[in-house]
Amino acid sequence: MKGSALLWWRVLMIAGGFAFGLLGDRRPFGETLLGHPIVVFAAIAGLGLLILRVVLRRPVPEVIPERAIVVGFLSGVAAFLVGNWIGLHLLAPR
Repeated sequence: MKGSALLWWRVLMIAGGFAFGLLGDRRPFGETLLGHPIVVFAAIAGLGLLILRVVLRRPVPEVIPERAIVVGFLSGVAAFLVGNWIGLHLLAPR
């Protein structure tokens, strides 16, 4: 279970970060700081960890180590930046 949850965490963080990065310049959640796509991405990641905690009825670090949580989140932020660059430079209408 531990290896599978770790793999899913990494994959979902990278995919989610990339997807939110593609939306980054459009600001679909509003123009405020809390509506910025990276903030919404972080909130959804945190909510996902809380849901995992409730569903498994165990502390999250027993399933996904703290270091892996941080590395996964930072990978998601890096994927956000890549997605944002692609959204701005390759997918933007000219």
